[in-house]
Amino acid sequence: MPATDPYLVRLAPAVHAYIQPDGGWCLNNAGFVSDGVSTLLVDTAATERRAHALREALLATGAPLPRTVVNTHHHGDHTYGNSVFVPGATVVGHDTCRAEALAAGLQLHLVWPDNDFGDITVTAPTLTYSERLTLHAGGTEVRLIHPGVAHTTGDSIVHLPEHGVVFTGDLVFQGGTPFLPMGSLSGSLRALDLLRSLGADTVVPGHGPVTDPSAYDATESYLRYVAEVAEAGHAKGRTPLEAAREAGPGAFGALRESERLVANLHRAYAELDGLPEGSPLDPLLVFGDMAVINGGKTVACHA
Repeated sequence: MPATDPYLVRLAPAVHAYIQPDGGWCLNNAGFVSDGVSTLLVDTAATERRAHALREALLATGAPLPRTVVNTHHHGDHTYGNSVFVPGATVVGHDTCRAEALAAGLQLHLVWPDNDFGDITVTAPTLTYSERLTLHAGGTEVRLIHPGVAHTTGDSIVHLPEHGVVFTGDLVFQGGTPFLPMGSLSGSLRALDLLRSLGADTVVPGHGPVTDPSAYDATESYLRYVAEVAEAGHAKGRTPLEAAREAGPGAFGALRESERLVANLHRAYAELDGLPEGSPLDPLLVFGDMAVINGGKTVACHA
């Protein structure tokens, strides 16, 4: 099987992760919990074609189609495929995930207008919660936990306590650079502490291969670097772009999407300026600066 093909990882008798290598832009992870009678799906995919591939992989295990789809946040790579699974499934997410999905609309189309996303209908959660929600997929308890503003304003952690498994959504990018412009730097650090407190041994990141709790420390190291670069650049009156060019990726150059440093600096600067966590940033400026760092080329969607 080519390395670029999605693949399943069986994490427990009732639990699978669905991994889309190499985890770059628009190549997110999903997963599902099923006892053969009832299925809960965590996230979907960025294109109609990839959502159908996820559907077929799920069915190939003997699991029935999901009655519940949980979205870890509103970004289109995790939600565009929702429409492939409704009306048979109820889509669940945080209160703000629903609001953000509706406000964002066909967000990926705006960033990558030439990409073939297929026939996509924006399908926001119709069942929402504010802080915590417990669901059951067959005999498996599935706990949804809102960590506060972190990767976005409406993130959900999906914790399976009896299996020691946690789906982090984009609170963790394994092998990739975190992405904070729609969330919070300080909130992302708090979210890592919350993830640690759950004690799960198996960590399914939003992008990249299945990992373990060491991913939390690696993510924190990067976030601390962003904070240091932001504080130094802000104090010198540098723009986020100037600060990113001056500092470079540092020890994190091996991470995919290193151009995200400048996007993360925009968020860090906003917090240094005293703006509330999750305050909207100018997407044209954020993505424009990433393109500059990327050698003048718009970052590519790989889905």
